[in-house]
Parts: sequence; C-alpha cells; structure tokens
Amino acid sequence: MEVINTTGRRKTAVARIYMKPGKGSISVNNKDYKDYFPVAPLQYSVKQPLDLTNTADKFDIKANITGGGIKGQAEALRLALARALNQSNSELRPVLKEKGLLSRDPRMIERKKPGQKKARKKFQFSKR
Repeated sequence: MEVINTTGRRKTAVARIYMKPGKGSISVNNKDYKDYFPVAPLQYSVKQPLDLTNTADKFDIKANITGGGIKGQAEALRLALARALNQSNSELRPVLKEKGLLSRDPRMIERKKPGQKKARKKFQFSKR
C-alpha cells in the first residue's frame, strides 16, 4: 500500500496529511501530536477516528497544518484522518459516518461589509 494523501479543513485551518502503514506515530508540523496539542480534549479529537476504527497502531501519520486556531486545527486534522481511513478501507465508512466524522463543518466567520463597523454591526445612526 502506498502513501494516502488527504486534506481536512475547519474555519480557516487546513490540515494536509500523509498516511502510510506503520507503528502508529502521529507527527504534526514535525512535532509529536501530544506536544502540538497539549490539551486532552484536543488529543482525543485527533485520535477519535483511529480509536473508532481500531487502527491506532496500524498507520504512521505526518500532518502539515496551517491557519486558524488550535481547536480548528485539531478538527481539521480529525476530518483529514477520517477521510484517509475511508480511502484506505471503504468498510470503515459506516462507523465514521455515524459519528459525523466525514462531514465538513462549513461555519466560517462572516466577512466585514463596507460602510459597516463589522459583519453585521452598523455605525451609530444620527437623525440630526
């Protein structure tokens, strides 16, 4: 089996991963994922697709993540991992789909409009 390359996005975070058969190491931007995501809920979020499919020790994963905050990056990595597992073995799809790991969360920050203070907030109106 060759290297599987997938992408995951969340808000403005983009995660590109390279998954190949191995011993189960996960490196994010050339660091261990536990060092990159020091908080336990984020580590759980990253490992969730691997734990659900019982493939935690079967693949080596190298990820490059840019943009966004730490939570958006973790969720982008989770989506990329779920897509890669689905690509490697299509029998895992029902398990991943049931937990909602294959769907991209489309919510992003609304852009600021000209003539307004923010996306929806307006400048104060003066009648006279």
